[in-house]
Amino acid sequence: MHMRKMISVLGAWMLVAFFATAALAQGTGRLNGEILDKDGKPMVGATVTLTNPDTGQTFTEKTDKSGKFVQLGMKGGVYVVTLPDLKYSEKFQVQDGQENNYKLNVKDLIASGAATNPDVAKKKEEEENKFKAMKGHFDAGVASMSSADNLKTQLKAAPADQKASLQSQRTAACQSAAGEFKQAEQGVGEKDVSNHAMILGNLGAASECAGNYDDAVAAFQKASDLKPNANYYTGLATNLANVGAATTDATAAAAKFNDASAACDKGVALDPAAGATCWKNLGIVLSNKGRMKEAVTPLQKASQANPKDQLTWYMLGSALTATIETKAEGDKMTYNIPPGTGDAYQKCIDLGADNPVGKQCKEALDGLTAMNGGQDLSVGKRKKK
Repeated sequence: MHMRKMISVLGAWMLVAFFATAALAQGTGRLNGEILDKDGKPMVGATVTLTNPDTGQTFTEKTDKSGKFVQLGMKGGVYVVTLPDLKYSEKFQVQDGQENNYKLNVKDLIASGAATNPDVAKKKEEEENKFKAMKGHFDAGVASMSSADNLKTQLKAAPADQKASLQSQRTAACQSAAGEFKQAEQGVGEKDVSNHAMILGNLGAASECAGNYDDAVAAFQKASDLKPNANYYTGLATNLANVGAATTDATAAAAKFNDASAACDKGVALDPAAGATCWKNLGIVLSNKGRMKEAVTPLQKASQANPKDQLTWYMLGSALTATIETKAEGDKMTYNIPPGTGDAYQKCIDLGADNPVGKQCKEALDGLTAMNGGQDLSVGKRKKK
């Protein structure tokens, strides 16, 4: 028992001695820090590291809402104060047993740098002014496009005699937006790829809105080259189709549609969900130009990408219906209905039979059903129902 007590006491003493040694390794210096940003305001949440190269001792703090921090237990010595977010560091002497006050004003730091490096400061100022001008043009372009969107909404509900005026106003707004985005592009920095691509994407949308499809193609092509993005490829595909639909040269039109399909494929590779919009846009362009047979394939792909888009199923059914071939057989006219026509209308109905699109699909399917029996061509006879 006596031996056990001795071991127990010895063990306890060693433990106390260990903590006492550790305590002696701590300093008694205190550092009160304050960081102000480039505008002279408190820099909130900035990371600050304090490292003593001689001892290897390192502390890490974050500034509070006043831009301040406090570090206790520092031994005297020269510390390297580093702000990783600013990529800045400097040396600072800490006195043991004292309160040490450290303050960094980034605004003064920049001013000091400007005084010693006037050329660098001038270049920085020029870049900042260029960025401000770029942002001003970009914001103006966005405002014009917002106005164009509002006019588009008004157009849908406007009486026939007001549509021409509203459309003219919308085109002017889109042209204004395109002009602002062109100005904005001139102010983009060489290494600012993301903003450059974004501005070009907006320029493409504004050019499309204004009916300048060749300009839209050029803008979306540059945007997708700079930063491949499914939305840029959708814009590129849509406007390639617009250019192809506007030409009377069948060979040139086919080439544009092939390029448009390739652009959709690239967009789908980046974001499969975007494929529905891309293929649907091609179907819309072709349908609007009466090229119903060519619209079938992109609309089929759109319906596969998004089976819950009711309008896509209706458009697919309409495109297939437009390709129905007729043939006179004796006293009857028979119809060669492409496979999938009725199925397209039925899926449209399944997604909502009582809304306007669903009702159109129901009428179309009823007409299709009537065709299946053929039409009696003999004089004085009515078609059997």
